[in-house]
Amino acid sequence: MVISHVLTDGILHVTLPCDLDVTHRAAAALETETLVHAHRPRIVQLKVVGSHPSPASLSALARARRMCTSLGIPLAVVGPAAAQQDASAEPTAA
Repeated sequence: MVISHVLTDGILHVTLPCDLDVTHRAAAALETETLVHAHRPRIVQLKVVGSHPSPASLSALARARRMCTSLGIPLAVVGPAAAQQDASAEPTAA
């Protein structure tokens, strides 16, 4: 499996690696689609691990968004906590 997942309280938590390459992009998208169709969650939460996702990782994310939209399932995208804290920090003088 390219991705990892956990289903809790009707929320499908999917973890997508940030370093997907083109050969694994389709597998990640297919695994996500299979999980959504099998579990029919209320919400899909997709976490992208790492602060600089590859183009293939972003493509898999876009495919998941289109699929969830077509099924009427909300999709929440989250990133790593460290990257979110860094983005909110004030710049330091050099």
